[in-house]
Amino acid sequence: MSSFDADHHRVELQVNGEQRTVRVRAAETLLYTLRHHLGLTGCKPGCNNGDCGACTILVDSQPMKSCLMLTVEAWGKQITTIEGLMGTDVQRAFAENQAFQCGYCTPGFIMNCEGLRRVHPHANEETVRVWLESNICRCTSYEEIHRAVKDVFTLHTDKGRNL
Repeated sequence: MSSFDADHHRVELQVNGEQRTVRVRAAETLLYTLRHHLGLTGCKPGCNNGDCGACTILVDSQPMKSCLMLTVEAWGKQITTIEGLMGTDVQRAFAENQAFQCGYCTPGFIMNCEGLRRVHPHANEETVRVWLESNICRCTSYEEIHRAVKDVFTLHTDKGRNL
């Protein structure tokens, strides 16, 4: 057995609806695996300690900062990255509201908002505000982001009665 085999673990992941197999070190983060082993660069490295949210993905429909999760912990979970979303209402709302400036944080915000929509389909203003606190936009595009999220919930509620 080579030292590579002894130091690495075979992990099967469900990413964007596909079964993927990787060999990773036990301490490897899911962010690193997604970007460097699977080529999914939509989740961005930022603070690497869970503060900025640029690396947010969905794990079993819950937003997760991939810099805080080990790859070996993702075994058996459904992982969705920004590459796995195609033409969602959240993406459309971000584009229509120009809810980005440099765009670095945008995938993380979109994944967080998609998670919010799935977990709280009728979120009120306070719930939206709390969820958006978990991501940082250094370009301060918060007004446009909030408008995009509001549009998503207006679309999914009875004429926007919750927001």
